[in-house]
Amino acid sequence: MQETISALKRPLSGLVSISFRKLSPSHVVDLAASCGLDGIEWGGDIHVPHGDLGQAREVRLVTAAAGLQSLAYGSYYKLGESEASGLSFDRVLETAVALETPLIRVWAGSVGSAEADEVKWHEVCWDAERVASLAGEAGVKVGVEFHGESLNDSPAGARRFWKELQHPNLHSLWQPLLPLSDNDKEVSLKIVMDRLCQVHVFHWRPDWEPRPLSEGTDEWKRWFGLIGSQRPSTPALLEFIVGDDPANLPADAATLKAMLGAS
Repeated sequence: MQETISALKRPLSGLVSISFRKLSPSHVVDLAASCGLDGIEWGGDIHVPHGDLGQAREVRLVTAAAGLQSLAYGSYYKLGESEASGLSFDRVLETAVALETPLIRVWAGSVGSAEADEVKWHEVCWDAERVASLAGEAGVKVGVEFHGESLNDSPAGARRFWKELQHPNLHSLWQPLLPLSDNDKEVSLKIVMDRLCQVHVFHWRPDWEPRPLSEGTDEWKRWFGLIGSQRPSTPALLEFIVGDDPANLPADAATLKAMLGAS
């Protein structure tokens, strides 16, 4: 198996904007462009607030003017919960449409799969089908975060979650969750592979300290090898830059692009 994904099938590289919450959208765009990345996932908590369509359009234009793509909208919408707490998916969707992004990232609730009762599973899965249908009508995909404190959080959780959900417009993200063993990380990736829409890329020490991506290349080459053999066009986005320092982004971007086979 090749160590890098073939350049002919190279996925898009990008940056999750919340890596730099203190920076303006234009500054985030400048950083991503200067590092040769392909696009940005824009966060709904700070850079493109839910329902602020003017801001969404402005960010879309700034992003496109720099030759970048708006790869996703990180909405932080929690399935089965957000509607009741005041964040409607309609507002999330109209913002994503104004941003002209192909994907909305959501959470599978806020309770881990092992702790969730049957009521919670029903609420989350019912809402997942609902928002997938709404987004599909607007031509936007829904990507479910692979994250702790959600139903899509482990091999067992992901296996059940994706067995129960069959909607064609529902997809899964993936990232190497620190609490999981190396084997479980790989198993979880394989479980969501058929639904994989995006990968968040970073490297942490066991004590949860972010480290340069270059220190995690052996693991990531193995994971990218798996992805490249089955889902070669899956975008890979950088997150958790050391110290939240923009000065550390160029090195991580260069490492990512090298692994993806970019020039």
